[in-house]
Amino acid sequence: MHLACIMDGNGRWATRRHLPRTAGHTAGEENLAEVVRQCVRRDVDWLTVFGFSTENWVRPRREVRHILGLHEKLFGRVAELNELNVRITWIGRPFDDPSARTPRYVQRAIHKAIADTSSNTGMTLTVAFDYGSRAEIVDAARRAKALGRPVTADDLSRAMYLPDMPPVDVVVRTSGERRVSNFLLWQAAGAPIYFSDETWPDFSADDIDAALNLARAHQRS
Repeated sequence: MHLACIMDGNGRWATRRHLPRTAGHTAGEENLAEVVRQCVRRDVDWLTVFGFSTENWVRPRREVRHILGLHEKLFGRVAELNELNVRITWIGRPFDDPSARTPRYVQRAIHKAIADTSSNTGMTLTVAFDYGSRAEIVDAARRAKALGRPVTADDLSRAMYLPDMPPVDVVVRTSGERRVSNFLLWQAAGAPIYFSDETWPDFSADDIDAALNLARAHQRS
């Protein structure tokens, strides 16, 4: 089972509690760690989360710096990921792409997390950082075109950022939003969407179960 999450509502969670938006992002990162644990207990094969989009760089600089620090912390949770037998991967604009904006210290954390968890055989946690699905598809089309023959859907699939990523079984969108954003548009084609009114910091094990049940019902239909 492949669960893909658009983790929305951190800022709203904080505003409702009269806290700075950065506190919401901190709570969201902490809840992501709990969601990983809950997914492992439910034998989820792949969990892919939308950590930071190509559009998020326009946010206030202080907020962006805080989110970057949280991602460095997330990729640094290697000890727990190894205990859970979780392999971590990443998708986003390649670091050598002229348009890429991932800071070097986050790049180093990403490389280290991937290397230090590469031998794990349980769930794969993929973090989409500096990621946009349209950019991914354009890059894939450019690489596929270089083959010098008519491009097929299989060619595009093999040219995606992470070719071994399986199709998404269910997309989760939190905080009451009813849209999919620029997230895994190729990989999630045809997948049902579980919309939760809960903000991401409040997304719970019950929500995970409801999303997985939606995916199973879709598979049976």
